[in-house]
Amino acid sequence: MTIDHTAETREITVTVDGRSETGHVSDRTLLVHWLRDALDKRGPKIGCDTGNCGACTVRWDDTLVKSCMVLAAQADGDEVETAAALEGEDGSLNRLQRCFADYHALQCGYCTSGMLMTATDLLSSGEEITEESVRRGMKGNICRCTGYHNIVKAVRAAAGQEVPAPHGCAAQEVESR
Repeated sequence: MTIDHTAETREITVTVDGRSETGHVSDRTLLVHWLRDALDKRGPKIGCDTGNCGACTVRWDDTLVKSCMVLAAQADGDEVETAAALEGEDGSLNRLQRCFADYHALQCGYCTSGMLMTATDLLSSGEEITEESVRRGMKGNICRCTGYHNIVKAVRAAAGQEVPAPHGCAAQEVESR
């Protein structure tokens, strides 16, 4: 995306993944474009620019949003978390991220960031985690590769449920990670 410098711009300061970030944005700049283009945050993906696919999902002041539906200027003074905030300070994967890898819940990876943000929200909601609740909770995220079965398994495993090991992987292999 090329920034139109003839348009009105404003300075914004947003805490992104725990770090204060300041920049100039046009009034029309979408949050997803600012995160990716100005801050080089590669987690949120641009899948549809219409709020349908969930690949751009971020947490904005404790609420999940599709960042292609939010103007960057709207987030001025607020906090935004991308999937990068989910990993440990040392860069280690959290339990959900490990389960996504262990249960082959990603293939091309394009939707993964949005899936992780949505699943994190679901796991912290206090809702009982069942196959149905995971499918319902992940409804706003589209994956063209996996067919969702392994994503549901990964979320349930992250919740501590007994879930059969993925095809081609021994149960001990998953448990040892």
